[in-house]
Amino acid sequence: MSKMYNVRIPDELADKVEEIAEELDRSKSYIVKKALEEYASEYADGLIALKRSKDKNDKIITLKEMRKKFGI
Repeated sequence: MSKMYNVRIPDELADKVEEIAEELDRSKSYIVKKALEEYASEYADGLIALKRSKDKNDKIITLKEMRKKFGI
């Protein structure tokens, strides 16, 4: 099931969405949906990183330590 949202976007952004949709031979709805999926994923990753950075019990290791641990 899906829901419909009505949003207003600036003309410049609408033009970019149209250009991308035409170039990829996809609908504007598809382009907007994919953009929102990517944004939501990145936002969630950012929240996880922020929470971890504030957690005093979450050990932070250096890149050198990580490479040693994984044998890289």
